[in-house]
Amino acid sequence: MRLFESLRALESLAVAYSGGVDSAVLLHAATQVLGARAVGVIADSPSLPRRELSEAVELARCMGARTVVIPTQELADERYRANTGDRCYWCKTHLFQAMEPWARKQGFAALAFGEVTDDWLDHRPGAKAAREFGVIAPLSSSGLSKEDVRRYAREAGLAVAEKPASACLASRLPVGTQVSRERLARIERSEERLRGLGLSVLRVRDLFPKARVELGAREWEQLGRLREDLEACLSQEGFSEFEFARYYTPRERAENAGLG
Repeated sequence: MRLFESLRALESLAVAYSGGVDSAVLLHAATQVLGARAVGVIADSPSLPRRELSEAVELARCMGARTVVIPTQELADERYRANTGDRCYWCKTHLFQAMEPWARKQGFAALAFGEVTDDWLDHRPGAKAAREFGVIAPLSSSGLSKEDVRRYAREAGLAVAEKPASACLASRLPVGTQVSRERLARIERSEERLRGLGLSVLRVRDLFPKARVELGAREWEQLGRLREDLEACLSQEGFSEFEFARYYTPRERAENAGLG
């Protein structure tokens, strides 16, 4: 496999690991090839839900992969907080600024992140930060697409094979709305309240005082039955206006586009 060949050429590797399918596959492959000379580095900040953090650590444990959690300080950066459209660039800049000295001190020769070829079609400010820090992208450089990565995850028995994209909490704020610890915490609490109703694929976008709730296919079917409960949960977080919309995974969007 081309990915394994590229990883064998490395002395050691620190992977920016979030617990999503792309970074999980990269960490799994790196661990298969490099063993203890591979490690997953989880960036911990208020934009990372506690649920995602614990699930990422548990997934790595099940894969037999090493992980380390390091704090990042993007909230201290006014350019990140301003959220003017380049927030992801500053977020990844702080991630790599934290990873680089840690990896160097621990003797890791290279840094990597989970870019796939599909990402080339989107505007990805984080990729710009990666290039500036010399962070490599073994998945995309090996020609792996999102579907290739999901196929690898299924064949390897990884629990995240069909996991929807799980962007950070700050992505729930409209461009131009300042990112703050309080807003991020409100979003996280809101989503946890809704998960308590048995929902799983959802996002709460903070348009305060309005909450825009995006629901996956199964959750959308339950909206009529749960709407009052959803609004009651969100009211406890101070929201007074509510909007509900269908959330489409990248695969669903592609399938719908094909039908058009």
